[in-house]
Amino acid sequence: MSRSLKKGPYINERLLKKLHNLKPGDKTVVKTWDRACSITPEMIGFTIGVHNGRVHTPVLIVENMIGHKLGEFSPTRKFVTHGGKMAKEEAKAAAVKEAESRVKAQAAAEKK
Repeated sequence: MSRSLKKGPYINERLLKKLHNLKPGDKTVVKTWDRACSITPEMIGFTIGVHNGRVHTPVLIVENMIGHKLGEFSPTRKFVTHGGKMAKEEAKAAAVKEAESRVKAQAAAEKK
């Protein structure tokens, strides 16, 4: 369910205050546990450490993220591949095939 238009987006004022004290492009990571906070244009260019339940994941804020929540960019679950031994062999074969095609494309580009 979305938030009321009358109330506006939820933005953590303390987080904005911390970012206001930094210079844009500064590599300092500002840690936050507030995954529900919406991303605003004032946050662009800063790196925010969003907690995923275990560690703070550094997230560099860019223009395309405006309007989204901080938690969307810090996954809480780690995907473990399915299949076991057979899937590993297939993935390895696909990687070798891709590497060969890259080498062929590079050789063709050098000939031209």
